Amino acid sequence: MKLSDVTEFVEYFLNFKLFEINKTAVTPSSIFMFVIFIAAFALTSRLLQRVLRAHLFSRMRIDEGMQYTLTRIIHYLVMIIGAVVAFQFIGIDLTGLAVIVGFLSVGIGFGLQNITSNFVAGVILLLERPIRVGDRIMVGNQEGDVVEINMRSTTIRTLNNVAVIVPNSEFVSSKLENWSYGDETVRVDVNVGVSYESDLETVIRSLREVAAEHPEVLKNPAPDVLHTGFGDSAWNMRLRIWLEDSQRHLEVHSEINCAIVRKFQQNGIEIPFPQRDLHVRSPLPLPIMREAEFRRLANQSARSP
Repeated sequence: MKLSDVTEFVEYFLNFKLFEINKTAVTPSSIFMFVIFIAAFALTSRLLQRVLRAHLFSRMRIDEGMQYTLTRIIHYLVMIIGAVVAFQFIGIDLTGLAVIVGFLSVGIGFGLQNITSNFVAGVILLLERPIRVGDRIMVGNQEGDVVEINMRSTTIRTLNNVAVIVPNSEFVSSKLENWSYGDETVRVDVNVGVSYESDLETVIRSLREVAAEHPEVLKNPAPDVLHTGFGDSAWNMRLRIWLEDSQRHLEVHSEINCAIVRKFQQNGIEIPFPQRDLHVRSPLPLPIMREAEFRRLANQSARSP
């Protein structure tokens, strides 16, 4: 095979018409150039984000959440511009393409409804910033940290180190608990029951000492002890404490519980278990079965078929 034959074959392959878009032939060479343009703009977007983070954002003292929002918006804008330039370079008129896309959107609009709503919700999340990367949030029964916000979904890393992908529309249309939004100071309520025979003042003093001895419990607002009610077997007490780091509320709650057990043991305070009294209304005395008779009846029951 001659070199000219190879060159002719390659040229034929690259210029082979695969299909047409708005009367413009789409060939392997045009697809290749389109991919090259998109890759170039993606690389440009990444370099631009690095430059902005290293030189502009640090000087302007922009927080991490706003930096993430700005870089994501810049990335999407650069990629949209890249797509427009790539289409124009390979000779596809976007005006005609927009008409085709418009007709297609009518037919598949219902199928893309969820995707569109998630996309719009993603834009709202990036602009309004009800959640930010690093926030500790509660969605439904899932508690975790926000690790990534994309245009369609948000990734949450739960306390069990499981990645949960949540559609963005869930954050806009549903209730959201954000432990890190605004002031990260959070109150933790620790409930405990004490025996009715305990000295109430000793109980209150012991709970205050537990709060004062923990290094993560804030002095201001000061801890508080409440008597919340009378249970079946105990006084219901509540220790209210404030923490500066909202992401530590579960760990501190556990540490306070353990400290309460140790403090109550030192001061002789009992944490009772539920008790029930049995009242027999029958006027007839209940026969008391002797042990020997009980064993005899049990053996008879075991031998019977």
